[in-house]
Amino acid sequence: MRMVIALGGNALLRRGERPDADVQVAHLAAAAPALAAVAAEHEVVFVHGNGPQVGLLALESTSDPGLSKPYPLSDLVAETQGVIGYWIQQALHNAGLPRPAVTLVTQTVVSASDPAFGTPTKFVGTGYPEEEARRLELRTTWSFRPDGDQWRRVVASPEPQQVVELDAAEVLLRNGVVVILAGGGGVPVAERASGLAGVDAVVDKDLTAALIATELRADLMVMLTDVPAVYLDYGTPTQRPLREIGVAELAAIGFPAGSMGPKVTAAARFVEATKGRAAIGSLDDAAAVIKGAGGTQIVP
Repeated sequence: MRMVIALGGNALLRRGERPDADVQVAHLAAAAPALAAVAAEHEVVFVHGNGPQVGLLALESTSDPGLSKPYPLSDLVAETQGVIGYWIQQALHNAGLPRPAVTLVTQTVVSASDPAFGTPTKFVGTGYPEEEARRLELRTTWSFRPDGDQWRRVVASPEPQQVVELDAAEVLLRNGVVVILAGGGGVPVAERASGLAGVDAVVDKDLTAALIATELRADLMVMLTDVPAVYLDYGTPTQRPLREIGVAELAAIGFPAGSMGPKVTAAARFVEATKGRAAIGSLDDAAAVIKGAGGTQIVP
């Protein structure tokens, strides 16, 4: 079976945790045995998020007095692909994966005229109290929105149109290599007169994962995050998990654009295009989610 497994950036760094490397490595180490067992038996592409991590790098870049200007988000996405990909490779190796795993620095083509550039919705970085977020808004050109009881930076998240290195991933998969692809949704690039060039955005990794899974003709797409399932009325006393749901019924339910919305959209796109199965669940419950016994299962 061929599958695409998307690991959320928030799954590696849970809400309220310090953004230390060893915290994130520990989360991956705990999940790695289940992920390695799957990757040993199937053709697997891992896509990972980078919201907390790219936000941290952006804050460091903005605060560095040695720079004439901060690094663009596209460059910082490439940096996160390297470090998180390395963590995943090492975790899989240490968990006994008997085949090689490689990370591809991956570009994702977007449209420079995408309306998302005028309406930022993608959460990046850590959460702040509202007063501190307002101070950062005054000091930078950033925008903030509430995310639960905290405020987080939001950036543009244009639609992924093409993954440049997809053919290379196909060759590696056919030769028994586990591929870590399009980390952070891929380095966002747009067509210019001189060719491809980075743009200041972060592509949603779940939408990119759906594009990859469809183009690579995957049988299964799994999104592993920091919540056990998709919930109705999330965060209220009446919240309840969805266990198995048809794609049309799921698509009819509204979910927030900055959190569960892209996952639901990605699942719907993949299932509608391929008639395969998609799943959304917790990284801690990865084995059950992949098998269809946990999380939310989205079926044709």
